[in-house]
Amino acid sequence: MEMRDIILDKRYGKRLSEEQIQFFVRGVTDKSIPDYQISALLMAIVLNGMDSSEMTDLTLMMARSGQTLDLSALSQRIVDKHSTGGVGDKCTPIVLPLVASFGIPVVKLSGRGLGFTGGTIDKLESIEGFRTEIPFSRFSEYVARCGAVLSAQTPELAPADKELYSLRDVTGTVESIPLIASSIMSKKIAGGADAIVLDVTCGDGAFMRDIDRARELSQAMIDIGRIAGKPVTCVITSMRQPLGHCVGNILEMHEVEEFFLGKAAEDLNTVCLTLAASMIRMSDILTTEDLSEIIDQIQRKIDSGEARKAFVSFIHSQGGQTSIDGSLIFKDKPMVRFEINAERDGYIREVLASDIGKASVLLGAGRKVKSDIIDPGAGLILRKKIGDYVRTGDCLCSLYTGEHADPGSASLNEAVGLAQKAYVIGSDEQAHPDEVIDILY
Repeated sequence: MEMRDIILDKRYGKRLSEEQIQFFVRGVTDKSIPDYQISALLMAIVLNGMDSSEMTDLTLMMARSGQTLDLSALSQRIVDKHSTGGVGDKCTPIVLPLVASFGIPVVKLSGRGLGFTGGTIDKLESIEGFRTEIPFSRFSEYVARCGAVLSAQTPELAPADKELYSLRDVTGTVESIPLIASSIMSKKIAGGADAIVLDVTCGDGAFMRDIDRARELSQAMIDIGRIAGKPVTCVITSMRQPLGHCVGNILEMHEVEEFFLGKAAEDLNTVCLTLAASMIRMSDILTTEDLSEIIDQIQRKIDSGEARKAFVSFIHSQGGQTSIDGSLIFKDKPMVRFEINAERDGYIREVLASDIGKASVLLGAGRKVKSDIIDPGAGLILRKKIGDYVRTGDCLCSLYTGEHADPGSASLNEAVGLAQKAYVIGSDEQAHPDEVIDILY
């Protein structure tokens, strides 16, 4: 088999066989295929696409290119959750304990942030003592403690995907539905999931900017899951503005704590309850197909304090430190460095998530490159969001860094400029956006 022939087949719109895809993935993994030929095939896929069978073959081959996680010892269906990324997305540390409080085992492999999309690992590592390097061999032990375990992804998991993504990033081949779908699904399948709930974000702060593309990506992943025998639910959520009020690692974890005290922002509450209910709906303990009934059951656990106990138990299980009252102890203290005030009366029309996300990176909450050091105390708190009425001088948002951090005057000034640009104020009343746009099975 020749790589040149595989490239030509896809260049002319032909369907690649399972054997061709296997040859390609094996060559990517062992580095026997040169980068220029890999890049050529990636571009041919971008231009001519893949059908569901091709995407599934690519997904399964990438999932099997390295270590796979066997969770059969847990003796229950494992439902995994993944987000395509966004600004202020702190759903994972909320959803995991919610689902675990129902007696459903939850195993989650998460990543660090790169660019303006925050990473779950960075958020949890802002807690004193919290460990994210959990060996696969001990997952069952951690699940037995509190019903949930979360660990950083390892290089051994779907290594072919890692190689392909590094090339896609520099060859203009990132924005391809087949390549995005197979990348996401290969890691979920390698991670041992029996069923998968995907939070497909859509809008200014998301990879999928419009709803049609979000639905196309969702359907592609549902099709892969169906052929691979892994049921998939896609919850399409809005990333027109940041989720919740906080952006940044410690700041977002403060907001997670507020959630379990029943003080969550309405948009964050809606998204997290929907994701948790969707996971419960796909589990072994299903008592009703009605998502709203499951949400009511979850809300009762929040109101009773049972969900908060599950959250604190999860934090303690992985070494995280808390005060006597159960509040988290963090590695730093966020300090206000600047506040953006409204320059006119009116209604907030937009809070552009991408600009807020970029501002958070400049403050130190995110990374431009993988080697950047995170300032856990950096970020922003949004005091006003879309639909809110403001008067001249009202605080729109506050910019933070850690107590001992100095982002530099140039970075701070640039962050201030982006945060100011993110807010658009108009005279006409503006409705609050719907946070859950669609749910696809």
